[in-house]
Amino acid sequence: MKITRVESIPFSIPYLKPLHFASGEVHAAEHVLVRVHTDDGVIGVAEAPPRPYTYGETQRGIVAVIEDVFAEQLHGLTLLEREQVGARLARTVGNPTAKSAIDMALWDALGKTLGQPVSELLGGYTDRMRVSHMLGFDDPAKMVAEAQKVRERHGISTFKVKVGRRPAELDIAVVRALREHFGDSVELYIDGNRGWTAAESARAMKEMADLDLLFAEELCPADDVLGRRWLVGKLDIPFIADESVPTPADVTREILAGSATAINIKTARTGFTQSRRVHHLAEGLGLEMVMGNQIDGQIGTACALAFGAAFEATSRYAGELSNFLDMSDDLLAEPLQIRDGCLQTSSRAGLGIDIDPDKLDRYRTDK
Repeated sequence: MKITRVESIPFSIPYLKPLHFASGEVHAAEHVLVRVHTDDGVIGVAEAPPRPYTYGETQRGIVAVIEDVFAEQLHGLTLLEREQVGARLARTVGNPTAKSAIDMALWDALGKTLGQPVSELLGGYTDRMRVSHMLGFDDPAKMVAEAQKVRERHGISTFKVKVGRRPAELDIAVVRALREHFGDSVELYIDGNRGWTAAESARAMKEMADLDLLFAEELCPADDVLGRRWLVGKLDIPFIADESVPTPADVTREILAGSATAINIKTARTGFTQSRRVHHLAEGLGLEMVMGNQIDGQIGTACALAFGAAFEATSRYAGELSNFLDMSDDLLAEPLQIRDGCLQTSSRAGLGIDIDPDKLDRYRTDK
């Protein structure tokens, strides 16, 4: 079970349409496929989605740090030495998605070696998760139409609505249109990606008080310490910390500061090992948890699904597991299928996914 090689393969797959939100926009999935090889011939895989406007990583930066720094540090360690792996990766500041992809590829390889699904190794609470769908910036009629199409095709009934535009009335109109169209047959929550001020957030939430929102996420910047605490104190629904809590220490600071009351766990930025620490901390503090999405492809979605289904708390709410529907293609030999609003975990060893070599050859950008 010794690590013999760590690969980082950049690839690019266009989106069917650009995704717009307060902190940026994405036109293509310019991600990195990470593969960990062992001396037993096992290969673990994961996906690193760079988000330069959130964590400062780029596709080229992820490839470089893995090839120039991490690969050599991990050579010769076993798949069971996860704490040693984490300690060596931690010597390098930042690079959360590069580190997380390596961690998840190790877990995939371990599951394959032991003949067990990763979700079972992590906790094995359930074999499925309800799916929520993210709606990016657009006019109300188009966003309602997209939600209706997704519901009809995939049975999804929870929608995360991107907000944070100025004026806030643009987003309030969208959320109201969704509620008026679907009534109480769907769950709605909003994500500001830190786009509003605390005062703008408070006014917008007051305007939407009758819309029965499930959560509000990262409406204003975390570095507005007093404003954020003031805002959270005014809300009567959970306020989710996302970009502001990439580590367990950040979770502790945000909660003790009164700046959040719920946590978004994203395996793309904390892998499985650190996500488990975040989960246990949040569970001990009595926080609500949702499984988030870093605009992952199907590989990353399989990772988020495996973790979310492993625990009761992370499977309680619909997880953000549908962003891959916006991609024109993907790398998996057998695509994930959302049925009746749910994704089911694989019973196969590891993550239970296989990379299609022809698709990888078509979309990789390092040839």
